[in-house]
Amino acid sequence: PAFRKKMLATRASDNHAIVAYVNMVGGQDELVFDGSSLIFDPSGELLSQGKAFEEDLLVVDLDVAGVFRERLHDPRRRKGHLQHEADRPAEIIEISDSRPRVGSRPALPARQPVADLSPVEETYRALVLGTRDYICKTGFGQVVLGLSGGVDSSLVAAVAADALGPENVLGVSMPSRYSSQGSKDDAAELAQALGMRYQTVAIEAPFSAMLEVLEPFFKDRQPDATEENLQARIRGQILMALSNKFGYLVLTTGNKSEMAVGYATLYGDMAGGFAVIKDVLKTRVYELCRFRNSLAEKPIIPEAVLTKPPSAELRPEQTDQDSLPPYDVLDAILVAYVEEDRSLGEIVRLGYAPELVRKVVNMVDHNEYKRRQAPPGVKVSPRAFGRDRRLPITNRYRDDG
Repeated sequence: PAFRKKMLATRASDNHAIVAYVNMVGGQDELVFDGSSLIFDPSGELLSQGKAFEEDLLVVDLDVAGVFRERLHDPRRRKGHLQHEADRPAEIIEISDSRPRVGSRPALPARQPVADLSPVEETYRALVLGTRDYICKTGFGQVVLGLSGGVDSSLVAAVAADALGPENVLGVSMPSRYSSQGSKDDAAELAQALGMRYQTVAIEAPFSAMLEVLEPFFKDRQPDATEENLQARIRGQILMALSNKFGYLVLTTGNKSEMAVGYATLYGDMAGGFAVIKDVLKTRVYELCRFRNSLAEKPIIPEAVLTKPPSAELRPEQTDQDSLPPYDVLDAILVAYVEEDRSLGEIVRLGYAPELVRKVVNMVDHNEYKRRQAPPGVKVSPRAFGRDRRLPITNRYRDDG
């Protein structure tokens, strides 16, 4: 918003003209148009500002004729251009003549200044508006998502409930043998606080059946990510079956940090029709959850969700940091590499360990094939995967710093 205002104010003052910036409101695929229409006077002073992320009407008295006269006497204007303007006086259009005339124009009603939103609130409102318009404009009325009791699915559930109404959101808990009781309780508490519909579908039976079917092939090998991904894919199958049967749109719950480094399962937790937070870094996910809690009389998202170590719970005692660096470090490197387009060497010079930077950069590059198969989601950063950062999957280039 600050950059936009500065740019438009400069255009107004440089050209000594009234500038009315009229912006669309609503979502279109990944894009979200935020409204916030603006009107500046010829000196670059802001006269009026529309509301953000909702339709609004600005009514402003403008002295067009006075500005026109001032432009005619402005020595900065070329003589030929002045004559061209003088030959085209401003056209006056009568809107209606059905009402009686008054001796003087009444004063316009006072309009309270519209404050700029904080970055966190701006992001949250963009997610809500983008999700609502994508779902409604594509003909869906209800959504379904997996509720794990983690921070990502909690945020997606809150956004969906705010976008569509909680009665149109179904959360499905799909515990496995590795799911903690705390996570199951957190998912149920969140659903109750939001007022959304909630079901539990245990996946132990299909998981055991899959292990039995694959046992002849896996008998000489130790369990690894294969068995972990089986659980994610079973959950994806359940959500897609509910989508097929009842016409729900499946919302995925992966964030930008996970999508960047491939910490997501193809045809598992990536299966769905809309990826609400695919452009939201993990550290910002926590900020958005706390912001959403601040809007309610009591927390919607349980405090335990925000304080426990993040985990996919696909094996015993698993945490995200078993495979990834701490999210505050990871996100800083991702901002530099993905959003600021810095090289490996430049990121190292910012103070990060060379081997860590090389590992993260290689993970981002290697997982382009996964991101290419991900559903669309709301763009809320300077550079989003897919729409903004389009790289070929097949390339042998590696930045060795």
